[in-house]
Amino acid sequence: MEPNESERASMAGVRVVEVGVFMAAPFAGMQLADLGADVIKVEPPGRGDPSRQIGPFVAGESAPFVRLNRNKRSVVIDLKHPEGKEAFRRLVSTADVLLENLRPGAMRRLGLGYDDLRVDNPRLVYASLSGWGQDGPRAGLPGLDVMAQARAGLMSITGEPDGPPAKIGVPVCDLVCGLYAALAVTAALRARDATGEGQHIDVSLLESGVSFAIWEAGRYFGAGEVGGRLGSAHQSTAPYQAFRTSDGWVTLGAVTPKTWAALCDLLGLEELHAAQRYADAYDRQRLRAELAPAIEAATSTWTTERLLDALDEAGVPCAPIADYAEVFADDHLHERDFFWDAPHPRLGPVRQIGSPMRMSGTPVVRHRAGPPLGADTRAVLAEAGMSDRAFDELRASGAVQDVGEE
Repeated sequence: MEPNESERASMAGVRVVEVGVFMAAPFAGMQLADLGADVIKVEPPGRGDPSRQIGPFVAGESAPFVRLNRNKRSVVIDLKHPEGKEAFRRLVSTADVLLENLRPGAMRRLGLGYDDLRVDNPRLVYASLSGWGQDGPRAGLPGLDVMAQARAGLMSITGEPDGPPAKIGVPVCDLVCGLYAALAVTAALRARDATGEGQHIDVSLLESGVSFAIWEAGRYFGAGEVGGRLGSAHQSTAPYQAFRTSDGWVTLGAVTPKTWAALCDLLGLEELHAAQRYADAYDRQRLRAELAPAIEAATSTWTTERLLDALDEAGVPCAPIADYAEVFADDHLHERDFFWDAPHPRLGPVRQIGSPMRMSGTPVVRHRAGPPLGADTRAVLAEAGMSDRAFDELRASGAVQDVGEE
C-alpha cells in the first residue's frame, strides 16, 4: 500500500464500530474498510466472532476470517459487563457509524440500542442487519442465509426443473444485505453532512433477497405467472444458458437478432433461424424445451475450447464454466491486479480477493488481513481517551481482553 493510500481513500476519517458476527455485518464492514474507513471490530471475550472457528485453519487462524475481516482492527469488550458497556459507549461516542447484526432487540436489551447511544452521539449512523427486519411477526426469530433464500423465493427458482430446491452456492442474502447496509451507511453519512443528524438503518436478509426478483416480479405482476426452476436458463429470453460440448460445457447468450443469427450460422442451424416461431427471444424462451436440445445437439459435437474460440470470433457472448482453482488463477484477473497479499502478524502474506470498486481518484485501501483477536484493544481504547492504568484495571475485571489473552 502506498504511504498515503489510506488518506486518499473516499471514506478516510470515518470511524466505524462493528458488532458483527459471521457474514452480513462483517461483509458490510469490509466494504467500508476497503473504502478507507477505520473499522473497529468489537468481539466478545474468549473466542471472539464465531466465524473465527470456521476452518480451514492456518497456524491456528481461520482462513475465511482473515479475508472477510481485512483492513479492520479487533477490540475485545464484554458488552454484558457494566464496565465493558461503559468502555463501549466511550468508544461509540468517537464513532461515525455502528454496524450490528445481533438478533433484533439484543443491543437494546444491553442498553446499547440506537436510542441509547444517540444521546451521547446524535450524529451516529446506526445500522442494524438481521434475518427478517427489526419489526414484523418474524423479527425475533433466528434468520440465517439459507432460510432467507428459502423465504425470498430464490430457492424456488434455483436448480434443475425436475430436481429439488437448491440454494445459491454463495450466501447471497448475507452478502447483498451487507452491500445494502454499506450503501445505506454512505447515503446516511451524506445526509448527515446536510442535517448534522445521524439515523437508524434497518436492513434484512429477507428483503435483500426479494429485491433480486426483478424478472420474477415483472412476470407475476404483469402476467400472473409464477417462475420456477430453469437450471442455467434465463427466465425471459433464450438461448441464454449452459450447453454441453464434447468435453464439457459452455455458456452462451444469443438473445439479440444479430447474435441469434450468428449462432445459427456457426452451428449450421439455419432452419432454426428461418423458423418464424423462434424469431423473438421471448418466444424462444417459451419454446426452450424444444429449442435447447436442438442447439445442444450441435454444440456437443464441438470441443469446449474450439467452440469458445468460434463463438468469440462470431461475436456471440460466451464463457466457460470455471471452478475456483481456475478463477483464482485467471490471467485476466491477475493482469488487472485483482488479487493481493495482505500482511498478518502470525501468518505473513495472506492472499485476498480484491475489491471490485475501482476509483481513479480515491482508490480502495489494501492494508492488512483480518486481525488476531484483541490485537488493538489497548490502542483503540487509548484513542478514545482511556489511560493505561484505567485499561489495566478494566482488563483485570474481565471487561476487556487484550491480544493473546484467552
